[in-house]
Amino acid sequence: MTTTTTIVTGGKATARRSTRRVEPIYYLFLLPTLALFTLAITVPGLIGIFFSFTDSIGLGEWNFTGLTNYIAIFSDPAILQAYLFTFGFSVATVIVVNIAAFLLAVGLTAQIRFKKALRTVFVIPMVISGIIIAYVFNFLFSNSVPQAGASLGIPWLETSLLANPDLAWVAIVIVTAWQAIPGTLLIYIAGLLAVPGDVYEAAGLDGASKTQQLLRITLPLVAGYVVINVILGFKGFLNAYDIIVGLTGGGPGTATRSVAMSIILGFNGGDYAYQMANAALFFVVAVVISLLQLSLTRGRNTLS
Repeated sequence: MTTTTTIVTGGKATARRSTRRVEPIYYLFLLPTLALFTLAITVPGLIGIFFSFTDSIGLGEWNFTGLTNYIAIFSDPAILQAYLFTFGFSVATVIVVNIAAFLLAVGLTAQIRFKKALRTVFVIPMVISGIIIAYVFNFLFSNSVPQAGASLGIPWLETSLLANPDLAWVAIVIVTAWQAIPGTLLIYIAGLLAVPGDVYEAAGLDGASKTQQLLRITLPLVAGYVVINVILGFKGFLNAYDIIVGLTGGGPGTATRSVAMSIILGFNGGDYAYQMANAALFFVVAVVISLLQLSLTRGRNTLS
């Protein structure tokens, strides 16, 4: 990459403006990644969108049906239920994850013993496969928790949460949060460590309590990190699949079936074109939500 300097003279003042020219070799290095992304993501996506306007089952002959699949989605109660569950689950999990991760980050950056060892322990769930975590918690919710509920005399815990259509989503939120908290925690720790210690010393001299320092100093200074975690978390939870499969399989009935699960089950069940239309619609919804998040947080998402 080369740099050229232009002299701009206005009156007695002389300013130097540097412009950078990208060497062609950099574009050559970019080509393999661009080609792989196009072949693995862009082309299959465009093909899928095309087939969403057909009656294809994924193989064999097909006929062009126009917007029939898209119109049918809006009158399909199973699809609407999947969207409702997915968005409700995502909002609830984002709230739980960010509150828990922020409080843990505050504790793990305080003056406590073994905080480095504790940080290591708390990030372990992040490196475990989601499906393995789901199977472990499936056993706990189906056996250990009911036994504990019976011993303590708590009626609603005596049966598995996973078998209760009204409470199964709570179990999914708990397990998803358990896996997602470590990644969010690391971002919050980075944000808290970036806050100058002099700020807290000055606040302490002015008589501010720990709670006041947390609410009036820490939270405003790490607001940019909160925005990052909310956006990344919501985007990730919209695609929830493996933990739900391992815990409930979308049940009881279809009470915990997410949009991603509906799409994949449709592919496997010969409903290719219909679920491809669902996938295309879900993609548009996700893009719109991302744009809204960015527009609402513009100007407040800096890390400084």
